[in-house]
Amino acid sequence: MISAILLGTGNVANHLIDTFLQSKDVDLVQVYGRNSANLKLIRDKVCTTSEINQLKNADVYIIAISDDAIQEFSSQITIKNKLIVHTSGSVSMDALSFHKNRGVFYPLQTFTKNKPVNFKEIPICLETNRSENYKLLEQLAKSISNHVYNIDSNQRKYIHLAAVFTNNFVNYMYKIGNDICTENNIPFKILYPLILETAKKIKNNNPANIQTGPAVRNDTKTIEKQINLLNNQQQQIYKQLTQAIKNTYGKKL
Repeated sequence: MISAILLGTGNVANHLIDTFLQSKDVDLVQVYGRNSANLKLIRDKVCTTSEINQLKNADVYIIAISDDAIQEFSSQITIKNKLIVHTSGSVSMDALSFHKNRGVFYPLQTFTKNKPVNFKEIPICLETNRSENYKLLEQLAKSISNHVYNIDSNQRKYIHLAAVFTNNFVNYMYKIGNDICTENNIPFKILYPLILETAKKIKNNNPANIQTGPAVRNDTKTIEKQINLLNNQQQQIYKQLTQAIKNTYGKKL
């Protein structure tokens, strides 16, 4: 059994807390957090502390806090000769250079408060500065996930970038679609089957081969009609995306 301490009480940390507590292969020794209210919510589940100098002994210390705070925070951890990792997709492992044994434990998923996830299906990207550290981190990752990858810091920043396009930007498109439906008294759920079918398609197809819509068809009449239905900001987004699709498929807008 691997012992771990979680440093943080945000979305990622809370999902990891629940997952580790459910695993028979992980001993979640302690959770550190500065927010006493957040700690109070989990005190009946696990030992907690708000004092960085009162961390207990464990095999792995997992920093799950905001990206900008990782480097400075890690310098405050005085534990020696233990593996210190962070969970960020966009921060280099070098941010933990204060520690001889360091790495990254990056779950590639979007996390929402109070929405359970199945960690067995979540890819976990690992990186360590030493091979013996990797074996330990891999053992921890495989205890909660069926999809574990050896990914270095350079690859991980591009994975995170790809995730911004395929998750964050796509969700903003959903927001625009929802706005259009709401403004015209249309239930947004009417689009659910379309959204799900699009997501299913990309599991077995290259997205480049399944592009549909007026832009790829060069349907200029429909494009112009739809542009006129949008507000200024929506028009800009529509035109830019339409032009990008036209450029990709060799047709001019």
